[in-house]
Amino acid sequence: MERYNIISEKNKREIVLLRGSGCVYKKCTFCDYYTDSCKNPQENYLLNQSVLEQVTGQYGNLEVINSGSVFELDEKTLDLIKSICHEKKISTIHFESHYLYRKKIPDLRKYFSEFDLKMKLGLETFDYDFRESVLHKGINEKNPSIIAEHFDEANFLFGITGQTVESMKQDIELGLENFERICLNIMCDNTTGVSPDKAVIDSFIKQLYPIYKNNERVDILINNTDFGVGD
Repeated sequence: MERYNIISEKNKREIVLLRGSGCVYKKCTFCDYYTDSCKNPQENYLLNQSVLEQVTGQYGNLEVINSGSVFELDEKTLDLIKSICHEKKISTIHFESHYLYRKKIPDLRKYFSEFDLKMKLGLETFDYDFRESVLHKGINEKNPSIIAEHFDEANFLFGITGQTVESMKQDIELGLENFERICLNIMCDNTTGVSPDKAVIDSFIKQLYPIYKNNERVDILINNTDFGVGD
């Protein structure tokens, strides 16, 4: 399992994949990332410490991800992130969170008030029916501006049966309207019952990828390890 990498192209930053207590939601039909978890806070801290020790601060920009939300990381790990970012003169920190934690985000921003905190939402799509009936994301809101209220960035998931070029393009454009940055993830094979749709993926690669590949506000992950972390 790779847990540290340097992203040297768009939005240059270091990225770490930490381990927490596990996603409390676990209902997304397409996701099996929650298997990277442990209920022992001290064991998680020791692992996370070994990962965070690799951070150099070379870009002043750190992205922290874990299989779930930042709120599932132990307190010692959060303290260490803060300390290392001070030490390495890192000014920008990116965290991820499920929508269900949105009311806790203001307190997190206060705790990291010395930094420019960027919160990323796993939205997957603005299409409410597809998001909740097919993906089971648990985001009971349709208004894009309300969804984005506590978040700066968002993940989208493409390459699933039922999606079209038109629906994916609408997600991208709404994402750019409502968030500072977006990340487009292409569905990959995993242990869930949701499979990649080759025809949908091919249509994305041919018709949408050329339009957005050089957009500095858009990250595109054809494989889920393209950021250099995971396995």
